[in-house]
Amino acid sequence: MQRWRGLEQIPGGWGRCVVTIGVFDGVHRGHQQLITHAVQQAHRRNVPCVLMTFDPHPSEVVRPGSHPAQLTTLRRRAELVEQLGVDVFCVLPFTREVSRIPAEEFVHAMLVERLHAAEIVVGENFTFGHKAAGNIELLAKLGERFGFEVESDALVSGPVQRSDDADGTSVTFSSTYIRSCIDAGDVVAAASALGRNHRLEGIVVRGAGRGGKELGFPTANLSTPPHAAIPADGVYAAWFTHRRRGSKEQGKTLSAAVSVGSNPTFSGTERTVEAYVLDVDADFYGEHVDLDFVQRLRSMERYDTVDALIDQMHLDVAETRRILEANG
Repeated sequence: MQRWRGLEQIPGGWGRCVVTIGVFDGVHRGHQQLITHAVQQAHRRNVPCVLMTFDPHPSEVVRPGSHPAQLTTLRRRAELVEQLGVDVFCVLPFTREVSRIPAEEFVHAMLVERLHAAEIVVGENFTFGHKAAGNIELLAKLGERFGFEVESDALVSGPVQRSDDADGTSVTFSSTYIRSCIDAGDVVAAASALGRNHRLEGIVVRGAGRGGKELGFPTANLSTPPHAAIPADGVYAAWFTHRRRGSKEQGKTLSAAVSVGSNPTFSGTERTVEAYVLDVDADFYGEHVDLDFVQRLRSMERYDTVDALIDQMHLDVAETRRILEANG
């Protein structure tokens, strides 16, 4: 899969293509169906499928300070759409100037003259151009004028398994819904809507040292990207994967009990993400780590004594082991 940042990287002699456009944060089950449709249309036409996304999130440019919690990094997003068969992952730097481009000009300048779109596949709620003035109806009219077809997909709904709902409920898959699940600590529901476990990426940094020095549970402390969607405070069972030093290859996937919060027993104030990797004695300092959250064990609590906390941590580790063995 080719990766472009900006339309300036379009290679010479670029021909027709099928384009799908959106932020696609999370690449959830609704996104997956839309992207798969675009890939199928590209195969039918025997042309490449281009996925256009934006960085930073458009809301941050239009309304500074409103950036939503980010479900996937751009790197992760590219990996996921490549698995769906996309040929080109095109990141359009979203600036104040881009936000002011009128809808018709956006289509003509970027989709027609630069990408040579033969077909555009988007969701039924797709909007574009200055003040989101463009919609599916306008896009179809522009398609008639400039010679491209438009396919609009309905929003996708389906049953979602919640941590407190054995029967599941039906929801419309959206990044907003998934963010609300993560914010509530329901990583089971988030995984059900995503089609995989919610992943939090980070770099292992030096922490307060309490895990190893005082409690006997040495932890890998994560520094996460800005705007990362961090689950609600609590303790979680998760899969821990690290990238080997000096290599782009991933290391082994390991079991971990993850604490998210401010360590109230020690009167902490800074919110941290700490992973205790089971059955491994290793220093992951400086390594890139992926945490795939499987299930929340409990909320974050304050204990009157360190011994009481240690007892609870032993229970957390045993429960983490049980859950991950069942999901392995």
